[in-house]
Amino acid sequence: MGDPDRKIWDDVLAYLRSSHPVVCRQWFRELEPLGIASGAFGVRAHSALHQNYLRRECLAAFNDAVRSATGQLIGVRFLGPEDDASVFERSRAKPSKSRSKSKLKTPAPTPPPTRGEGETTVFSESIPSDFPDTLPINPDFGFETFVIGPNNEFAQAAAVAVSASPGRSYNPLFVHGDVGMGKTHLIQAVCLRVKQARPDATVVYISCDGFMSQFMGAVKDGSMSEFRNRFRNVDLLVIDDIQFLAKRDRTQEEFFHTFNSLYQNNRQIILSSDAPPEEIAHLEQRLVSRFKWGLVANIQAPSYETRVEIMRSKAELRGIKLDEQVACYVAQHVDTNIRELEGAITMMQMQASVSGREINLELAQDVLAGLGAAPAADGPTIESIIHTVSEFYSVRKADLLGKRRHKSISLPRQVSMYLAREHTRHSLEEIGAHFGGRDHTTVMHAVRTVKARKTGDTDFDAVVRTLEQKVRRRRPGRD
Repeated sequence: MGDPDRKIWDDVLAYLRSSHPVVCRQWFRELEPLGIASGAFGVRAHSALHQNYLRRECLAAFNDAVRSATGQLIGVRFLGPEDDASVFERSRAKPSKSRSKSKLKTPAPTPPPTRGEGETTVFSESIPSDFPDTLPINPDFGFETFVIGPNNEFAQAAAVAVSASPGRSYNPLFVHGDVGMGKTHLIQAVCLRVKQARPDATVVYISCDGFMSQFMGAVKDGSMSEFRNRFRNVDLLVIDDIQFLAKRDRTQEEFFHTFNSLYQNNRQIILSSDAPPEEIAHLEQRLVSRFKWGLVANIQAPSYETRVEIMRSKAELRGIKLDEQVACYVAQHVDTNIRELEGAITMMQMQASVSGREINLELAQDVLAGLGAAPAADGPTIESIIHTVSEFYSVRKADLLGKRRHKSISLPRQVSMYLAREHTRHSLEEIGAHFGGRDHTTVMHAVRTVKARKTGDTDFDAVVRTLEQKVRRRRPGRD
């Protein structure tokens, strides 16, 4: 690889650390830069799973970094270990042109390129859609990084057994627990282990919403044969938040037959839920019975010692050296769930990046005070806003902070972000971090969406005004 291209790659990584610290991971060092060709900067991942995760979760940040480092309107192209990179090799064989900026001038994100008359097409990475609505598998969520404690050791042991012998040990595996307890990490660890052992295995990881969306689309399009072939010929089917099958009679009927087909062919099924099978309301008894055929494992809230270890593990994945005092302080004051522990790390990382401070006990105290106290003596907190909105729309707080994109959840979430922006002094980054680690651009989009709808919809405007009155009346400490 030529020196100019190496300089670009070094600048890309530096820009990611300064402008997109939340995205950065230790394993980015293992990525192989390939140089520039055909309007794209090539980057090779060492596995197809890493490639898919980069495409789905990191593409915008890498595009921003590449455009800043090169000064050109180009994009990044992520290649897998088996993908053809000859176009980049031919480009490197030619005399290299000076196209790397020696210094990053600003950490401000580069606006996305637009096409005008006479402009060439800018490369845009595509995302495979063989299984639409599937969830990305996070390479960080392996068994190696799963912190074992008394709260989860039984579920962890069951997951390891399933990954060693899918379809034969504990089928189905049903993991349940409150939001943020580590269910997602555990079930993704099984996916990773299965793919490592059998790269050709068909692993489908999808939310219950995604499964229902695929089913309803197939009914509408008259493509039920393709739908059934797609889901009944996999080696491992993992469905997150299976409790949302409740009250969905037609989808329950279809899933019943999908379950039977997979089970009879010794294909592994893993389900996660916020409640055990028998406590999921409006779920057909025959499904409850089948969900209990294998093993039902509960994950509970982590103890203080486990939370300290989780803090260390999460920080290490991001390349953060976390002082013992900091880990202990955060673990002592954030005792609800793992997702909020990770949110605290995100906040500290962002504050350190913006202010140039070290991540120490003083910064941790400032961050937690900002998350738990009102920015003004009599103003609302983000927590009180979330409580008010979830109460008004009759949705769970866990859903507002989670990944569901259904309209019944996304609108209240956008309203919550809007109110947090309008009635607290938190930055866009801080608000995004509080809502499950979302990017600041997501918060900006939510604010713009709510403002636009308020302008054109008098009923919606009245709803928002009502909520604003409620959050002003609610005092900190009454959540």
